Amino acid sequence: MTIDRRAVLAAGACFLVAPRLALARGVMNRLVIATRSGQRHEFALELANTAETRARGLMFRRDLADGRGMLFDFGPAETEVSMWMKNTYIPLDMMFIRADGTIRHIAENTTPLSEALISSTGPVKGVLEVAGGTAARLGLSAGDLVEHPFFGT
Repeated sequence: MTIDRRAVLAAGACFLVAPRLALARGVMNRLVIATRSGQRHEFALELANTAETRARGLMFRRDLADGRGMLFDFGPAETEVSMWMKNTYIPLDMMFIRADGTIRHIAENTTPLSEALISSTGPVKGVLEVAGGTAARLGLSAGDLVEHPFFGT
């Protein structure tokens, strides 16, 4: 079998030009939440930035370590979103984040396996899901700033 060197170079170039594809495949990323009281909390996270990764989310997981989470990116424009807990076995805190990186709303300790819709209560660009109880434990609240390239912060 002969490998066309141009095809290999083109494939490599596509990987460099389209980093979102690499991120969607489970590469870990980091973000920081800066509270209004001056505290900073760092999270290691998976990115849900494709239709497939957003649809699956944290479904079927049995645990989520402290300091870990999943960031859902809904694209460049803000939109109102609803989430649910179908097939999600662990309680989550969901932080609904505006395009400027400020937290709009936090749904705390969501109910595992529930199909009830959880609304962003207005337009957002993304949602950060972390282990249930994290927001209360760290004193996170609406208005805090999420620092991550998705939000230009």
